[in-house]
Amino acid sequence: MRDTGRPGPLATLTRHLRHQARRIDAATPESRDRAVDALRACAILGVVLGHWLVTALVADGDTLRAASPLDPMPWLAPVSWMFQTLAVFFLVGGHVATRSLASARAGGIGYRQWLAARLSRLFLPVAAVLALWTVVTAALLLSGADLLTVRTLAKLALSPLWFLLVFAALTAATPLLTRVTPLWPLSVVLYVDLFRFGLDGPAWTGWINLAAGWLVPYTLGAAWTRGELERPRAGWVLLLGGAAVTAVLVAFAGYPASMVGVPGAEVSNLNPPTLAAVTFGVAQCGLALLLRGPLRRALVRPLAWAAVALVNLSAMTIFLWHQTAMMATTATGLFAGRLPGLHTLPDDLTWIAYRLAWLPVFALALAVCWTAFRFGEHPGRGRARGDGARDDGAVPAPVPPERTAATRRVREGSGV
Repeated sequence: MRDTGRPGPLATLTRHLRHQARRIDAATPESRDRAVDALRACAILGVVLGHWLVTALVADGDTLRAASPLDPMPWLAPVSWMFQTLAVFFLVGGHVATRSLASARAGGIGYRQWLAARLSRLFLPVAAVLALWTVVTAALLLSGADLLTVRTLAKLALSPLWFLLVFAALTAATPLLTRVTPLWPLSVVLYVDLFRFGLDGPAWTGWINLAAGWLVPYTLGAAWTRGELERPRAGWVLLLGGAAVTAVLVAFAGYPASMVGVPGAEVSNLNPPTLAAVTFGVAQCGLALLLRGPLRRALVRPLAWAAVALVNLSAMTIFLWHQTAMMATTATGLFAGRLPGLHTLPDDLTWIAYRLAWLPVFALALAVCWTAFRFGEHPGRGRARGDGARDDGAVPAPVPPERTAATRRVREGSGV
């Protein structure tokens, strides 16, 4: 076979990816803190992987019911420690929102315009999810599907929406939260748990922590904006202090070791958030703050930054559709029978091995969802944004070649 001297398909693809990565890198403002985007991307991907690993849909005749490997295998609780990363998302959200609000005020932009711009980024992508699952739910009910199956599927598909409602409420309250110390909401969580668990108070009082619990990392993000968490000491205090308190609560106060809900468990650390979940989140926030320096250094590389930027550009689509992708894979797989790791009971290590093998299939299904529904992520990219700054985690679209070259020359001349 003669060597034509032409690069093969893999070499061509690699060269194209590197070229696009350099364009994204060149289009990113020098002032952008890339560590913020990396932390947001890690938080989103952590939630996605966590759901895919600890949520099972067990096929039992004509019924699909939810199960978790954390029930028969409680020693897997550390998995939930790695992938329950919502506190980091609220930390970044509080930091970005307070910084964006200050930028908007400096630019003469009013609160209503700022809030409308930020909430539209949250809720516009939701419309497609609600529309699709309204149709799917109606079709299942009309076809005579088992009610437990319909309830299980709809609940999993729409479960991400609770997070958006809480996040939207905190975003709306940002002007009131810019100076609030995290100790105030942490005190509320403490007293609610003392009343609920220590004094046998009604269970519904725990839902007060749905706002107060996530307000703790959100106000930590505001403290970050104020410059109060810049020194490494702050990160270490949050990490070690939060971890120590969480360990004491789990070991001696009866809190579950799992940081996510387990079907059938008497107490969930997440629904609603408990003191243990909040202190664990404080430890996560401390670790996130300590990782800022290493992340900034790593993201100087164009390929690494491009990957983070692309996740941020699609963060809402990934978050809203990852459960649908898993359920679509599960439903499609039923045509081949009860497949291990997909429809079987998650009660042994074999299930874990099979589930890990299914993760690339879930990712492929999510890529299909992303292709179909990403249109709602940034509908107003070409219009005035109204918040005074591009702080939503996205980066500008790649600039034209002549501007890219000029930007690269400037960057090279400045030693970056």
